[in-house]
Amino acid sequence: QVRLVESGGGSVQAGGSLRLSCAASRYSGSSNYMGWFRRAPGKEREGVATIVPSGFSTYYADSVKGRFTIPRDNAKNTVYLQMNSLKPEDTDMYYCAAGPWSFGGAWDDARRFNFWGQGTQVTVSS
Repeated sequence: QVRLVESGGGSVQAGGSLRLSCAASRYSGSSNYMGWFRRAPGKEREGVATIVPSGFSTYYADSVKGRFTIPRDNAKNTVYLQMNSLKPEDTDMYYCAAGPWSFGGAWDDARRFNFWGQGTQVTVSS
């Protein structure tokens, strides 16, 4: 069974940084579209960042552009979310997702992703 395991969440003050990791076990992540989503209680799920299999193209929510990056290491079947200049509004549960790559469709359409992690909490205090 495929598993996506996130790590790296925690609490940080505004302006600080965190790096989330998502390791894909029993799954070849090198040919798959991977991404990070977030959702706070009572809010809609939001696409944060995604990356194509080659790593050549990445996509970001407007709210995180210039602050977050999403590198991947295909040799380790791992994708990261480097979060800098964190703001209190970034407080959320962050989920890793993976799915087959295909052209077309919205970059943050959750239906493109077959597998989801359990989530890791990020809390940013002011």
